[in-house]
Amino acid sequence: MVHGRNGAIIQIPPSAHKQAMKEILSIRPFIEGDFEVVAALWQSCGLTRSWNDPKHDIDACRANPTSELFVGLSGDQIVSSVMAGNDGHRGVVYYVASAPEQQGKGFAKQMVRHAEDWLNGRGVWKVNLMIRDDNEKARGFYHAVGYEEEARINMSRRLESASKDQQLECIVTYLQMDEAPTRPAPPTPAKNIALLRCESPSVGFYRYLYESVGAGWLWYERRVIDDATLAALVIDPLVEIFVLYVDGTPAGYFELGLREMPEIELAYFGLMGDFIGQGLGSFLLRQAIDQAWSHNPDRLWVHTCNFDHPDALAVYQRCGFEPYDQQTTYVDDPRILRPDLDWT
Repeated sequence: MVHGRNGAIIQIPPSAHKQAMKEILSIRPFIEGDFEVVAALWQSCGLTRSWNDPKHDIDACRANPTSELFVGLSGDQIVSSVMAGNDGHRGVVYYVASAPEQQGKGFAKQMVRHAEDWLNGRGVWKVNLMIRDDNEKARGFYHAVGYEEEARINMSRRLESASKDQQLECIVTYLQMDEAPTRPAPPTPAKNIALLRCESPSVGFYRYLYESVGAGWLWYERRVIDDATLAALVIDPLVEIFVLYVDGTPAGYFELGLREMPEIELAYFGLMGDFIGQGLGSFLLRQAIDQAWSHNPDRLWVHTCNFDHPDALAVYQRCGFEPYDQQTTYVDDPRILRPDLDWT
C-alpha cells in the first residue's frame, strides 16, 4: 500500500488475521545518502508527480524541526517510508510507501504507527490526512488501521511563487477506461513496421527513447535522475516497454506500468518527431491499449497535460479513454533549471 500527497494508493495489505507472521522493520530517520533510493522508491510506487520535486520536499522536511522523514529497512535495504509533521495544531502524514515487491507484508501499517508514535511523543494527539473522495482503496486501508472520516470541507489556495516568471502553468488531465474497446483496431499503416517488446532495456537506449520522444514536450523527470535509479524503474517484470520500428528505425514507444494491478497505467506513449503526422499515433496507441487489456485489468488509465502534443487529449478520447479528473498547478520550467539539456 502506498499513499502520497494526492491520495494515490497501490495495494492494500491483506487483513492481519489472514497474514503469516510479520517481519518487523528497522525504522530510522532519513540520512543524506538515502536520497537516490528513496526517490526511486517513491517513483516505483507512483507517488511522484511533475509538480512535486522529491528533493524539494525532503529538503523542506529536514529543515523543519517539527517534521521528519523515516525509512523502513528490511535487512539493510530501504523498503518503506513515511513523512510526518506537526503544523502547530495537528499532525499530518505523507509519502507512506512500500516497495512494490514487498507489499502485503504490513510495512505500510508499521510506518504509519511509527509516525503516530513520533508525533504523539511531541504532544500531538490527533493526525489528519487527505484522500481523494473516489480513492476507495486508500479509504479502506486507513479505516483498517483506525482512522475515521469526519464531516469537514477541505479548502486550499495556491500561493504566488517568488520565481513565478520561471514557472509554467501545468494542466494535467487524467483519463481512464474500464473495459477493452470493441471497435476494430485501425489498419496497420502501409509501411514496413514492427512492434517489439524491449525486455530488458539498457539505460542508454531507454534514455534515447525517452529524450527523443519527450524532449519537445518537456518530459524531464527521468532525464535528471542517475542511471542506477532509472534502471530500477525500467528494468522490472512489472514494466512493459514496446518500441515501434519503421523501416528498421525506432519511431516511438509506449510503457505500461503493472505495479498497481488490477489497474494498469499507460505511463509513457509517444512518437519521435520525424514520424508524427503519418498515421502512426492511433495505431501505436491501440497497440498499447490491446496489450494492456491482454492482462485483464479492472482499469487502464493515463494522464496528459498541456505540454503534450495539442492533439493528445483528443486522440486518447477517440481511442476510448474518458476524462475523470483535472488538476492545475505551476512547475519550474525545466529549460531554465537544466539549460545543459537539449530541449529540442
